[in-house]
Amino acid sequence: MDSACGVREELVTQGRLHRLSKTEARERAEELARDLTLSDLMDRPTAALSGGQRRRLEIALGLVNRPEVLFLDEPTTGLDPAARADLWDLVRRIRAEHGTTVFLTTHYLDEADALADRVVVVDAGTVVAEGTPAALKDRFTGDPAASLQDAFLAITGRTTAGEPIAI
Repeated sequence: MDSACGVREELVTQGRLHRLSKTEARERAEELARDLTLSDLMDRPTAALSGGQRRRLEIALGLVNRPEVLFLDEPTTGLDPAARADLWDLVRRIRAEHGTTVFLTTHYLDEADALADRVVVVDAGTVVAEGTPAALKDRFTGDPAASLQDAFLAITGRTTAGEPIAI
């Protein structure tokens, strides 16, 4: 991101780099701005964005070309609860409407539980479990209504004071 550029310019430029016409790039920028609550920020320089606003712009930049596969690394870090919920809705929508495969890494187990079809638990650099959220909860806690946090604790033998994980 060029900190001297505005949000609109960044999004349109990204669209043009992905071979969208000027009109398509502007339309896509406006669509993503609506989806990621950036509309009021379109003329703001990126250097003036807060951390959460910058995170939403980064996600928008990754979605400009409607990728078949989208990698999101800790996408909700720094987002307020409303922006986090909006992003969850957007991830669900792009999966449903466009068939996009989303690889998501997160330390937020409620996020993995809400969004993932399949979860891979990595602990100390080693895959220690994998499966659907429901299957992991049932297998490791005996209770399909348990939280994924409960399953993680059972999988790793840690307590709630343990280190965070990547999912």
